[in-house]
Amino acid sequence: MFENLSERLERAFKVLKGEGRITEINVAETLKEVRRTLIEADVNYKVAKTFTDTVKEKAIGQNVINSLKPKELMIKIVHDELTELMGGEQAPFNVEGNPAIILMSGLQGSGKTTFSGKLANRYIKRHPLLVACDVYRPAAIEQLKVLGEQIGVPVYSEPENQNPVEIAQHAIADAKLKGYGMVIVDTAGRLAVDEQMMQEIKAIKDAIDPNETLFVVDSMTGQDAVNTAKAFNDRLDFDGVVLTKLDGDTRGGAALSIRTVVNKPIKWVGTGEKMEAIDPFRPAGMADRILNMGDIVSLVDRMQQQYDEDQARELQKKIAKNKFDFNDFLSQISKIKKMGHLKDLASMIPGVGKAIKDVDISDDAFKGIEAIIHSMTPYEREHPEVINGTRRQRIARGSGTSIQEVNRLLTQFDQTRKAMHKMSNMSPKQLMRAGKKKRR
Repeated sequence: MFENLSERLERAFKVLKGEGRITEINVAETLKEVRRTLIEADVNYKVAKTFTDTVKEKAIGQNVINSLKPKELMIKIVHDELTELMGGEQAPFNVEGNPAIILMSGLQGSGKTTFSGKLANRYIKRHPLLVACDVYRPAAIEQLKVLGEQIGVPVYSEPENQNPVEIAQHAIADAKLKGYGMVIVDTAGRLAVDEQMMQEIKAIKDAIDPNETLFVVDSMTGQDAVNTAKAFNDRLDFDGVVLTKLDGDTRGGAALSIRTVVNKPIKWVGTGEKMEAIDPFRPAGMADRILNMGDIVSLVDRMQQQYDEDQARELQKKIAKNKFDFNDFLSQISKIKKMGHLKDLASMIPGVGKAIKDVDISDDAFKGIEAIIHSMTPYEREHPEVINGTRRQRIARGSGTSIQEVNRLLTQFDQTRKAMHKMSNMSPKQLMRAGKKKRR
């Protein structure tokens, strides 16, 4: 995500390396490169110019204090302004009401239907209902039903009814009757903005009075995404923007321009193909990632989506009793995989993104481990200590791996289990002492 933009900004800041003070000359040279970088990332020209003018005004004449280097001071100023450019604070998402009603809008191919499924999956505990109001695109209803089946969420549709306003109204009435906590209305899109489409989506909005009206846009379309968002907002007055396909080869222009041009917040971003691959949009976190600083808050948010408090307590009890087994291990692998692409997750850790930018981290990294565990009997998974030489040979044959790979996994698992058990019985002070000792 934004790799090219990040690299170009890093090169721009190198102008200040070794300088003792930020001056009008060196800051002008740096910001000239920053402005060129933003424009090449498809950021609106006026937005790019205003941004660099603001940074220049704040940077000129600043003294380097507290051993902070000019390059670091400039990065901080740029970070703060990037955050402000994208909205400053994280925008709230209104899901109050019984049911809460979410209306999706956007062009065909922007990812509305897929995002509807992802949002339903995100709020699965609210017992959501998906509503198929795209009565024009072939197989649109079927696509939503496939997604609904995949995540275990019902889909309301009326294939014989060609009036999307009525379908939406009937779906909400059905949701109230059956006790659904959220209704997500997927609407039709077009290949381009047209009057019929605008009238239809406006009529649906007026009829159902949604908590949130979201405009879904493909971030890979760059400045065109911003122009389309403005056209929709002029007619629909939506509440927020969803940027999809941020995991692709996006240049970042939409994320950096849309708030200023449209004056509406980005509320969600799609970061992959999996149903779990969406994040609330955090301007500060996105600025962190653009400047290769990681985004630990978003990483924690993804973890919280996968871990239930009751399950966590049960797992903690098993670890304390040294009963953590291969079934638990397999469950943890499954949760990690659902959090998103491994490289994307690693890049959220401060200092790691830049270090791994040229490293190929495959999402198939767990396949060998999973194959070995699946080749064990249920008893062996619960009691790894019984796996002797004969059993190891059978497991290796069954998993298509070598005896060495099986031995390596068993050794690593045993060491991990012992370490987890030891740490679970330590007091906070003991953990702190152990951490200090390890650092030495």
